[in-house]
Amino acid sequence: MLFFTFSLLLFFLSLIMFNLSFSMYFSWNIFSWSSTDINMIFLFDWVSLMFLSFVLFISGSVFYYSGEYMEGEINLSRFIFLLAGFVGSMGLLIFSPNLISILLGWDGLGLVSYCLVIYYQNYKSLNAGTLTVLSNRVGDVLILLGIVWMINFGDWSFVAWLGKSESLLLTTALIVLASLTKSAQIPFSAWLPAAMAAPTPVSSLVHSSTLVTAGIYLVIRLGWVYDFWMNELLMILSVLTMFMAGLGACFEFDLKKIIALSTLSQLGLMMYSLSLGMVKVALFHLLMHALFKALLFMSAGCIIHGFKGWQDIRMMGNMMLSLPFISSCFVVSNLALSGMPFLAGFYSKDLILELSLMGELNLLSLFMLFLSTGLTVAYTFRLIYYMVRRDYVLSGSSNLSDGWGIMMKSCMGLVLFSVFFGALISWMVMEVESVILPTNLKNLTLSVCILGAFLGFFISQSAYNFSKMKFSLYIWISGSMWFLPYLSSQPLTHSPFKIGYQIASLGDMGWLELLGGQGMNSYIFQLSQKIQLLSMNSVKVFILISWILIIMVMFF
Repeated sequence: MLFFTFSLLLFFLSLIMFNLSFSMYFSWNIFSWSSTDINMIFLFDWVSLMFLSFVLFISGSVFYYSGEYMEGEINLSRFIFLLAGFVGSMGLLIFSPNLISILLGWDGLGLVSYCLVIYYQNYKSLNAGTLTVLSNRVGDVLILLGIVWMINFGDWSFVAWLGKSESLLLTTALIVLASLTKSAQIPFSAWLPAAMAAPTPVSSLVHSSTLVTAGIYLVIRLGWVYDFWMNELLMILSVLTMFMAGLGACFEFDLKKIIALSTLSQLGLMMYSLSLGMVKVALFHLLMHALFKALLFMSAGCIIHGFKGWQDIRMMGNMMLSLPFISSCFVVSNLALSGMPFLAGFYSKDLILELSLMGELNLLSLFMLFLSTGLTVAYTFRLIYYMVRRDYVLSGSSNLSDGWGIMMKSCMGLVLFSVFFGALISWMVMEVESVILPTNLKNLTLSVCILGAFLGFFISQSAYNFSKMKFSLYIWISGSMWFLPYLSSQPLTHSPFKIGYQIASLGDMGWLELLGGQGMNSYIFQLSQKIQLLSMNSVKVFILISWILIIMVMFF
């Protein structure tokens, strides 16, 4: 209730600040060092307050949801403290226009995400957590380099950058590249599906409003400074990320991994809108995506909980009879994700597509954008078919139930927000110029969505034929995210392990073994044995030594 109350309060406060064009800037000088002031800075404006209100609302829902989902967990208090650390780190990142305090929140997100990904203590979780934290460390290093470069200007605050964007091209480039790591754009995409090893409430919080959106939010915050001179690179990477994630989700059978790939696709769409300079529209889609993606993960978690941890969608089906409320939430969140008219995703997603049609873009970028949009609708309807429409494969093998009702209650608010909040925010906050397009371009988005829905049903019906193909290299490439997991881990570890083995075999087990402690121990042990043999009071040894000495005297 505390989270929900503060969320409502911050939301109304952000609307007041938006209407009054009012913001507050607090600066506290901690100490001065070499003519550089180390300040603790907080910036309260409508963007930060509105985003934090959404974070708190989703966090409150996830905390309430975890009470039933993590039933029987011995270390439940530790789990709750880790989630609270996640929310605190995100709050520090949201309110800070200072690079140093941003790094504290940024690094806090990476550390807590590692602790949560390895929460289920097995080798798979350990591998996923290591990949997650090492990928995010790349972004941490880039922000550290930006902090070092900003020493030249004597201030680390974004506000101090106003009017100096020409001299800060290196810093903006480092921060934009750091945001690519946290938002999992190509080539840093492998960690996002791997992070699904975490418990489902963590996935709901991470993929909606905290970890993966931190990079997008940072570029949105740079909006008034960053002059988007890297927009071609951002556009290429974001469109490729959207296409790769959509293609992979169409051939994936792990429920949580499909939803993770859908997050990757939507992050690519946000980064694409940022590459066009549409900062406010990207923020709008970021807020809407947080709502329906949290609902999607929580409803999927209810289904996984009912199946006692089973995540393969091929063994599921007919949810509308066994779990009617949860399947309704699941369908609503999926339709909002696909941009179904008059749901939350429709107002932001279609706006990005139509504004990109009005811009001066090349044909290939537009083609890839709309193809990725069609793939989004395809894997969404494929997921709905597998989960809700299709007959249950293992009928009668398990007893499905909606649980105590806590998980259902935590989904109710998100359902209402996913239905109504898109229209509400677009009426109250968005100030977009009129979209003027010819009829064929205006209907292009709807046509692509309809074709994508048919494609999703076709893939679902032909899944058996796809799996029986002898030459399934295409499906293998699309299902393995273009080999990015292998490229992210194996090349980076192969050379160090090989060099380490050579050093160990030549050094620790080679010359150092012979000349080091073990070799000296063996030599001294053998010498002491010989001395001990001589020191034994034996007549035979005494006579032998005497004869040797006599022979030596005679001949020498």
